[in-house]
Amino acid sequence: MHMADALISPAVGGTMWVASAAVTYYAAKKTGKDLSDQKVPLMGVLGAFVFAVQMINFAIPGTGSSGHLAGGMLLSVLLGPHAGFLTMTSILTIQALLFADGGLLALGCNIFNMAFFSCYLAYSLIYRKIVNDKPSRLLVAIGVTLSTISSLLLGALGVVAETSASGISDLPYQTFALFMLPIHFVIGAVEAAVTTVVLWYLWQQAPTLFAAGERKKSAQLFPLRRVVLTVMLVAVMTSGFLSWFASTRPDGLEWAVSKTTGSEEVANTTPLHELAALWQRKSAVFADYQVAFFAAPGKGDAKREEQQVWPAVNESTSGAGVLGSVLTLLAAGGIGAGCRVLAKRSAG
Repeated sequence: MHMADALISPAVGGTMWVASAAVTYYAAKKTGKDLSDQKVPLMGVLGAFVFAVQMINFAIPGTGSSGHLAGGMLLSVLLGPHAGFLTMTSILTIQALLFADGGLLALGCNIFNMAFFSCYLAYSLIYRKIVNDKPSRLLVAIGVTLSTISSLLLGALGVVAETSASGISDLPYQTFALFMLPIHFVIGAVEAAVTTVVLWYLWQQAPTLFAAGERKKSAQLFPLRRVVLTVMLVAVMTSGFLSWFASTRPDGLEWAVSKTTGSEEVANTTPLHELAALWQRKSAVFADYQVAFFAAPGKGDAKREEQQVWPAVNESTSGAGVLGSVLTLLAAGGIGAGCRVLAKRSAG
């Protein structure tokens, strides 16, 4: 669901940048007060894990499209909405700046569609209302399923609304929505199932993660230590190895655009679009999830052809994935630690 710059106008992109920045500021203030020191390492490794699983597109039978997990609900359940939002924001920012995954002009839209809707609306209004302060496996499964699907549908509607409000692409609102909503309902159902399984596993390994109120703040580091190491190991394995098995089909957004317009890409060349593209080309040192160090000289064309083969055994993709996971770990963990330090200084 990563929007490209070509779908939105500078006015809409700028407005969503401001809106997402305001929510980020609010989340940072609340995270410093609500997040315990013991959860800061978890914030980092969960960010790395979500970055890694977003690399794995799974095919959706009968459609010719694919989808990937977003991870917003997993982050919210384990970290809370504020830290979850900041973690997702770090992931999306690293993807846009370093990997050219999602446009720079559209970054505010992507943060709102993939982080705000899941971490604040769906989590607070659906998951928390169902699970309350007495979680059980059944309630967690029901809450995750309904909130995850809702967050994906809200995000899909956000993409349609922002594209329609921009008015710079030939994407009729009703037709675009007709393709966006069903495909993201299916993606949301798959994500809900995977998220439920992951949470059930973590429930068994570290039940204090699901504690409420004061018990949540007093959770000890020891039962989380094995979880932190396990999640980081899975993140490295996923980004470094399982990424080879990602589907090569277009994702849900590309598929919906293709069904609506007949082309997977929409081209817009206003001066601001060109400027954003220029900045992104300079910053995206791992564009298309490739690391130049691993690519042999003169093999660029072969690598691009290799990406069309499944599984795409590619050491360059592995290197980019592992580096991205580590950078996300450092970014999300660093943001969490910084928020805690500032909160302590403010309280002092």
